[in-house]
Amino acid sequence: MDQLKAMRYFVKVAETGSFTRAAHHFDVPASSLSRRVADLENHLGAVLLKRSTRVVRLTEIGRLYLQQVRDILSRLEATDELVGSYQSKPMGHLKISATVGFGETLLLPVMEAFNARYPDIVLDIELSDALSTLGRDDVDIAIRGGYVPDERVVAVKLRDNRFILAAAPIYLEREGMPGDAQELKEHAGLFYRTPVGMLPWISQIGGEWQDVSPRKVAVSNAGRWLIDKAIRGEGLLMLPRWALQGALDRGELLEIHLSPEVGVTRSEKLGIYLLYAQNRYQVPKIKAAVDFLVARLSA
Repeated sequence: MDQLKAMRYFVKVAETGSFTRAAHHFDVPASSLSRRVADLENHLGAVLLKRSTRVVRLTEIGRLYLQQVRDILSRLEATDELVGSYQSKPMGHLKISATVGFGETLLLPVMEAFNARYPDIVLDIELSDALSTLGRDDVDIAIRGGYVPDERVVAVKLRDNRFILAAAPIYLEREGMPGDAQELKEHAGLFYRTPVGMLPWISQIGGEWQDVSPRKVAVSNAGRWLIDKAIRGEGLLMLPRWALQGALDRGELLEIHLSPEVGVTRSEKLGIYLLYAQNRYQVPKIKAAVDFLVARLSA
């Protein structure tokens, strides 16, 4: 039995939930792939997958085995790639995943310069706010907002991700400047939605955290759309400074300072992080990209 191939087949079946889809990925007959996985189970003396006519699910031991196998395959791939590219120039396929807002605003504008410097690297850039895992999603580099991730990766903080309050001059002329956090409830608000839900506006008043959100005018994960609506005077807006900086510099929006301060989280540690697997940094294409992005995107 080719155990390494069987392990790769097993991982793809677990990820897709289907022997047919896994077989299509490897361009092999589904019956052949199924036999390989069955041989692996016999070799281990354990049932890794629950099979039915509609879906394939992992058993409890199957989930544990999947975690270990993914790590083994990732290390093997990194080792093969490192040996093959030793003392070579950066080249090959590079997949970068970034949040939509940060990707459109800051990442994509600098990648033309990266392309010019490393023409032998084929860029594959995916913009998505969905939560992802480096090993599971075949991503070389991920850029994500939030807290320091709890996974076995290197996390480089590119910049602060604290949200600030802003509004257009025409809105403030029409509705007036809010005097304190509590007065926000009398205003119109444009809300940003993350993969885990809409972000309420909160403030610490009298030693307690309170929701001071204004009435909803619009809710979206499309930051550019919310900014455009704010510029047209449709409501107050809270987004990270890096997202609003252009509109602030042009005078289209004004930052609003309130006491007590208003935010979207109780923590002061929100950041934008560049993530990569430590054991892959010496791969030329990844080292080149990490060094370039940290130099260009760090605040």
